[in-house]
Amino acid sequence: MTTTRIHPSAIVDPAAQLDDGVTIGAFSIIGPNVRIGAGTEVGPHCVIDGHTTIGRDNRFFPSGSIGAAPQDKKYAGEPTELRIGDRNTIRECCTINLGTVQDGGITTIGDDNWIMAYVHVAHDCHLGNRTTIANGTQLAGHVHIGDYVTLGGMTGVHQFVKIGAHAMTGVHTTLLQDLPPFVTCAGSPARPAGINSEGLKRRGFTPEQIAGLRATYKSLYRQGLTLEEAKEAMRARQAESPDMQASLQTLLDFLDTASRGIVR
Repeated sequence: MTTTRIHPSAIVDPAAQLDDGVTIGAFSIIGPNVRIGAGTEVGPHCVIDGHTTIGRDNRFFPSGSIGAAPQDKKYAGEPTELRIGDRNTIRECCTINLGTVQDGGITTIGDDNWIMAYVHVAHDCHLGNRTTIANGTQLAGHVHIGDYVTLGGMTGVHQFVKIGAHAMTGVHTTLLQDLPPFVTCAGSPARPAGINSEGLKRRGFTPEQIAGLRATYKSLYRQGLTLEEAKEAMRARQAESPDMQASLQTLLDFLDTASRGIVR
């Protein structure tokens, strides 16, 4: 059986729960309400605090601040949460905050995410699975990010923005509105730049499905249609193309719930 390893210089509160095989690096601090799952490695000089639950086989690189109080003036010490799933890589100097009672009281990060150095994940954010968040990206509060999203370095995301599955931003993008699934954007403020075709290829989408999403992108962005007209065109394509039904439903569901308008 693999044993838990705690560096002699680390400070681990006796009330913290560390499962088998956890490694705590030099000068790291683990608070009393933290639970860390089996096989997770915490590098040196990390602080993990708050009501924070971390799953299995994660890797935290040096100097992270995980589970600190939210940067929200309304926060008054309520026992809000941070939950992190399994197999995430969180690189140097990342900051991930607790939730607030003004929202659901929880910040969540799913499984298999790759979060690069100096990324900030603010209170009440929700990240899906298998996302890639490049260096220096800053997520304001209440941001929702779907599965397989890629955010380019130094992307800034406004509070309450939603980013759909398989979407992608370019470097230094400023995202002030919701970004639909499958769509790429770049610029400050962000402008649409086609679909994430290379990412879709890597994830097993067929050439026919990618071609269908390109046609859908044209309906949404290139043909001068209103948003409602573009959605009607998507529904018509659903009826004509059974292999596109799931992807188009994902897009339609997102458009029906977009709260800040979409990048368009």
